[in-house]
Amino acid sequence: MVDRSGAAAAKVRGARRAQVRLPPLVPWEDGARLEPDGDYDGLEFGGADLGGQEGAGARFMDCALVACGLDGTALRRARFLDSTLTGIRGVGTDLSEATLRDVEVTDARLGGVQLHGGVLERVVVRGGKIDYLNLRTARLKDVVFDGCVLVEPDFGGARLERVEFPGCVLKGADLTGVTMTDVDLRGAAELGIARGVDRLGGAVISPPQLFDLAPAFAAQLGVRVVG
Repeated sequence: MVDRSGAAAAKVRGARRAQVRLPPLVPWEDGARLEPDGDYDGLEFGGADLGGQEGAGARFMDCALVACGLDGTALRRARFLDSTLTGIRGVGTDLSEATLRDVEVTDARLGGVQLHGGVLERVVVRGGKIDYLNLRTARLKDVVFDGCVLVEPDFGGARLERVEFPGCVLKGADLTGVTMTDVDLRGAAELGIARGVDRLGGAVISPPQLFDLAPAFAAQLGVRVVG
């Protein structure tokens, strides 16, 4: 959806941002390890190296993960509720089919994160850089990517509702099969779409972005532009 008269912009519903207020937290026991289906409530994981650990199905409620290492950490179907993840880092973290609800992710440095089939609701991803984020068939509702860099994110088959990208850099995004409702791309600092430009129905972009995407739209329609 392209804003031509200003009326269209008024109809775009903004995302409801997560507002996480953590209670006093108990430090995570040094040297302890995650457990499958573990239940973690009111804990602060400060600088913990959780790389290679198995926490599939675990529940994190009112938790703070600060500067934690997540290389190869298995968190399939984990649930993060009313929690903050700050300065986390890792490659190949498995969060497939995980649930993130009322979560703030700040200054993450991640690569190859598997979040396919996941559910993200009232999530803010602020700053940082995530390479090759896999969000295929995920459901995103009230999600804000704020000032972060997403390199080749894969949204294939995902459903996006009230999702915003203020100040975000999107490089080589795959939108194949995406369904969008009230997705606001106008604030993106860079909007690079590798595939699926035909799936932008339900999104709003700015006139300069329309100009930048013109070659992709022409290619999608099979139009050759010859000088």
